[in-house]
Amino acid sequence: MPGNLSKSDAYHEAARGIIPGGVNSNVRLGGWPLCFESARGPILVDLDGNEYVDYALGMGPAILGHAPSDLIAAVQASLSSGQLFAGQHRSELDLARLLQRYIPSAELVRIGMTGSEMVQAALRVARAFTGKNGFIKFEGQYHGWFDNVLVNLTGTPGNGVVPLPVRLQTKGQAEAGTADTHILPWNDLDVVERYLADRGDQVAALITEPVMCNTGVIPPRPGYLEGLRSVCDKHKVVFIFDEVITGFRLGLGGAQGKFGVTPDLSTFAKAFGGGFPLAALAGRREIMSLFASGEVNHSGTYNSNLVSIVAGIATLEQLAANDGEVYRRIDGNGIALIEGMREIAQRRSVNLQVSGYGAVFHTYFADDLEIVDYASHWRADATRQAAFVDALLPLGIRPTRRGTWFVSGAHGSSEIDRTLSAVDEVLRNGLN
Repeated sequence: MPGNLSKSDAYHEAARGIIPGGVNSNVRLGGWPLCFESARGPILVDLDGNEYVDYALGMGPAILGHAPSDLIAAVQASLSSGQLFAGQHRSELDLARLLQRYIPSAELVRIGMTGSEMVQAALRVARAFTGKNGFIKFEGQYHGWFDNVLVNLTGTPGNGVVPLPVRLQTKGQAEAGTADTHILPWNDLDVVERYLADRGDQVAALITEPVMCNTGVIPPRPGYLEGLRSVCDKHKVVFIFDEVITGFRLGLGGAQGKFGVTPDLSTFAKAFGGGFPLAALAGRREIMSLFASGEVNHSGTYNSNLVSIVAGIATLEQLAANDGEVYRRIDGNGIALIEGMREIAQRRSVNLQVSGYGAVFHTYFADDLEIVDYASHWRADATRQAAFVDALLPLGIRPTRRGTWFVSGAHGSSEIDRTLSAVDEVLRNGLN
């Protein structure tokens, strides 16, 4: 247990009497019932005064670290101007222009509040544009908690049948909502080509995480994204990148900038707002114009609220400053962590593996296993992974529960050294 947790325990007991499970997102169920008092830079502080080097970063959004001074100052300066106008303001155009500057697919932009929402907007406008109803998603990929996409994210992998049988993920989920959902294994271009050759006339869109960040931070195989682009063009399928995690984390251009593959539509959230609620859908003019004509509805009371817009502008300005200096710092520190963990694992003769990039990576435990998709990731030792994360927490190191590590511009050499020391201690002592 990470030091004294009496105040966090008391809070959790009180919260459970009023809030289901004591949490307001099911992602937060389980694990240590921590309640946090404050956060600054790379450090979280709980109610009992315990400090943690934070690699969860709010599940990814706090790319500049917690409470970065320039971002907070920009938001504070905006507050006296109002919060919500039910109308337009100049800052939303400023933000849209920044997106257009940095994101290859951003001919037109719509602003929203959450990644889940923008995924649904993308699928809706793709159906309208193509006149088809179905869409392809991939096993192990997460595109929000709505009924039509919350499928085949966890549990036993598919058995090779294509499309994979739909596996609902929650009680109360409407199976009828998945009638147009086609599920395929990821990172296998041949499967997609054969499927669209057979059923392309039924498929309006193909949506993918360009890097499978929600399961293992698995990179695309060489040529895979390029192949998806080509086969979508061939069968008149709208190609969608879900960049909710990769957007502005892998660089100003997101994954599409990193890999040089431009989708038709892209969704953004998390790092986009620097910790404030903000999301966007960007894409081809001829598709996005269906919102302008009123043919396709996308609405939201809080869309383009002043605070979130100002936070987005301040975040992008900081990320772009000095020719992207913050990205060089993030990548350098993240790579130091990855290489350090690999060296410790080798020295301690532990089968700890690391997959991903400096800005976001994943740890797993497996012998001679190439992780390329959900099925291969599922064969890694999840019990040892959970034990690893649990053992790090008492030492003041906090990755996400699933083993994904996010690095921010606020992490520095002292945090990296502290983290590697903790990893070494955990692996030296062994995992039960």
